[in-house]
Amino acid sequence: MELEAEFTSEPFRGEGEPPAHAVEAMRAAGHAGLSTDFGPLGTSARGDADALLDALPAIVRAALDGGATRLTLRIQRPGDNGATPSEPGSVLDRMVREVEAELGSPLRELDRPGKQRAVRLLEERGAFQLRKSVAAVAETLGVTRFTVYNYLNREH
Repeated sequence: MELEAEFTSEPFRGEGEPPAHAVEAMRAAGHAGLSTDFGPLGTSARGDADALLDALPAIVRAALDGGATRLTLRIQRPGDNGATPSEPGSVLDRMVREVEAELGSPLRELDRPGKQRAVRLLEERGAFQLRKSVAAVAETLGVTRFTVYNYLNREH
């Protein structure tokens, strides 16, 4: 079974280099063999359930030793974000289908740059003004909510 963890360490920084506590927590996850996605709002780590659970103490220690004053952690099974994917026929579903047609592939099958482009296109169409849209788009893309937020915060 696979699990994913989303963690955010504080204090946050705005622009510039990420804080040491965030970098160290991500490195600890990587050293444990987990795949990571690092961004300005947090980090997600994914891998075998046992590997992820065994790595949590090292991730927490790395963040705290790196200067974190707080670490927020959420663990879930991939794709189980508590949100209902966009309902067929809904405004969000229509926007997703348009972007899939424009990009020539279902969103879940896109590579990372393709998923980043899809998020930008959905943002341009106003998709993220809809209630629970980030969670629904994350489900459709096969990524975490943090990943969608990270894509939204990247420079275009």
